[in-house]
Amino acid sequence: MNGRFGSLNDNFHYVCMHACRLKKHFKIGSFSTSIFTLISMMKNIPASAIALTFRPAEKHDAAFVADLVNSAYRGDTSRQGWTTEADLLQGPRIDADEVQQLIAAPDSVVLLCLQAQVIIGCVHLEKTEESAYLGMFVVRPDLQSSGIGKTFMQTAEAHAQQRWSVNKIWMTVISVRHELIAYYQRRGYVRTSRVKPLPFANDKEKALVANLQFEELEKQL
Repeated sequence: MNGRFGSLNDNFHYVCMHACRLKKHFKIGSFSTSIFTLISMMKNIPASAIALTFRPAEKHDAAFVADLVNSAYRGDTSRQGWTTEADLLQGPRIDADEVQQLIAAPDSVVLLCLQAQVIIGCVHLEKTEESAYLGMFVVRPDLQSSGIGKTFMQTAEAHAQQRWSVNKIWMTVISVRHELIAYYQRRGYVRTSRVKPLPFANDKEKALVANLQFEELEKQL
């Protein structure tokens, strides 16, 4: 995969290319053997084992974050992961201007998850009275099901608790996304039976299924 969402293998190929150049330059067999042994070992390391870092998004991140969110939820690229909404909704979920508004809003933060200094996930957190709302939770589709989401969600919850001293976090999930609701239940969230119609924030989104609605889930911290 090329572009801003290039896979980890792209980085391995880059390392291999430069290792070959170093071998020719130094002509040291043991050096090149060590390099290629290391690369071989790295290819077998699961994505979840590569260190993650986290930071709040800044204004210049907005376009990248919007692309990441849309790639994880809408269109064919989202089908690489299991969080896709491609069969339910059509059109972009969010754009760069809307992400900038979330970043700039008071008591609101877009937290980023990075791996090897590349943004691979994001989540929106917002203080709401004595609790915090968690939404727009994304891990890059080709890295889903690797354990990154679990670690990222725990970090997001801790960030909200430390930032605002809240004791509860809540979210909304499309009620027909049973596998997603089950995932959040395994993370400690409980269903509240509170539902509301799915709002459309812009005129670019189109429902492919009638009567979609959000269900609210919550978790005590």
